[in-house]
Amino acid sequence: MFDIDPFILARAQFAANISFHILFPSITMGLGWILLFFRLRFTSTGDQHWENAYHFWVKIFALSFAIGVVSGITMSFQFGTNWPGFMEQAGNIAGPLLGYEVLTAFFLEATFLGVMLFGKNRVSNRTHLLACALVAVGTSLSAFWILSLNSWMQTPTGYSLEDGVFYVDSWAAIIFNPSFPYRLAHMMTATLLTASFLVMGVSAWRMKRKVDGPATTKVFKAMVVMAMILAPLQVVIGDLHGLNTLEHQPAKIAAIEGVWETHNAVPFTVFGFPDETTRTTRFALEIPFAASWILTGDLNGEVLGLNEFPDQHPPVALVFWSFRIMVGMGLLMILVSWWAGWELFKRKQKPSTWLINAASWMAFSGWVAVLAGWYVTEIGRQPWIVYGLLSSAEVVADHGSGILLSTFTAYIALYLFILLSYVATLRYMATKPAASLLDMAQVPGQVTDHRTVTGD
Repeated sequence: MFDIDPFILARAQFAANISFHILFPSITMGLGWILLFFRLRFTSTGDQHWENAYHFWVKIFALSFAIGVVSGITMSFQFGTNWPGFMEQAGNIAGPLLGYEVLTAFFLEATFLGVMLFGKNRVSNRTHLLACALVAVGTSLSAFWILSLNSWMQTPTGYSLEDGVFYVDSWAAIIFNPSFPYRLAHMMTATLLTASFLVMGVSAWRMKRKVDGPATTKVFKAMVVMAMILAPLQVVIGDLHGLNTLEHQPAKIAAIEGVWETHNAVPFTVFGFPDETTRTTRFALEIPFAASWILTGDLNGEVLGLNEFPDQHPPVALVFWSFRIMVGMGLLMILVSWWAGWELFKRKQKPSTWLINAASWMAFSGWVAVLAGWYVTEIGRQPWIVYGLLSSAEVVADHGSGILLSTFTAYIALYLFILLSYVATLRYMATKPAASLLDMAQVPGQVTDHRTVTGD
């Protein structure tokens, strides 16, 4: 009845799981540091508006964290159900790295998250600040270990192979493999950008709905400054990451650029339609010499083409377009953040209606960029699961198409329901005042002006 390739279905199912999961760590890793900033600003200035902002956004942090944890557990099951060969052959490396993430990062997050959420009026301000800092550190530690494993799969070092099984020669070489520093910097900057645009976008939406106040305005301005700095910085980090990829994964770069033949003075293809049947990129809009200059620093530099890797290059169109979506969204982030900075600081005026609308529409732009970048990284590694050493086809489980299609459909339906519910919850919360309900509850019967308590 089902004639879909089980291997393709297994890959699609894992892609659906990881695509859904990565949305939430991409918020919590950045938002954890933003929440710490809010608490530090309140502590240093005594300005209640920062405290109200903290109490509003910590609820969204907790919700995002919970969904991220649960979806991460589901994703980890995939190694056993659909990709058992990976753990059989690379488990000596993957297992400990995943274990380190749980022992160091997750335990740290889970322990101090309780203090962060429920300890505000039960511990001293210094202790609560420390808990916020440790949760932020824990989210970053989680990224450290997961990206270390992922980077090792992209640029494997520090191992030996015996009878098809990977063994550890040097943990230092495995953890700090050649692509790890670039991948970690790129991802951490992406999460900070994702969180800053989410906070900026929700704040703009609150302004649009007239539920804003001093707290919302201050938060909006702080996120604009953060985005103005990080968005251009991400371009620099991304360029360095690309040069590292050129050194270690030239087939991925050839797919990104849509270059089929190895030659000099290669143009950069802005748009086009890669065709693997004809081995050409149709209707290409090109910038002469640009790809050679970006990749080699020489207008006449040589760039390897996909024809150098006839059976070992990734699906070209998916990688080609994912990269352009990522870059396009990054450029849009630069444009919106610097536009906002110009209005707020240069002209020293309130955000215009056009800017408020643009910022609110950009609230989830980080998700688009993160997903597109992740697809470039993961699809661009194919056909390998450990680059150049172990192919994905070698480690997939022997399941039938029927069972894979049914579970894939169930995952998609569940994830769409949760995702829509999450966005609806954020929308609902954004219509409420940024009040510190916990602080209000400490003084029963107190009659206080609504706008003074909420900061709105």
